[in-house]
Amino acid sequence: MRKNNRFEVIFIPTNSGMIKLYIYGFKPYGSWGHVFASMNDISINVKGYNRKRTIIKALAQLNESLLNMKEE
Repeated sequence: MRKNNRFEVIFIPTNSGMIKLYIYGFKPYGSWGHVFASMNDISINVKGYNRKRTIIKALAQLNESLLNMKEE
């Protein structure tokens, strides 16, 4: 992945806060990328080649972290 200043941001409003997704890379098609997902004080970093799968994986890991935090 080349270091550049281009990234996408997706904000997803929820009842308990705002989910923020920062998406770097994935251009040209099939190249390496990063997805950072954060909500409140929890942050997840996922790397991958497929943009859609990487976003879904980041959201799933963020959800799992939030569930584990609520159980404690």
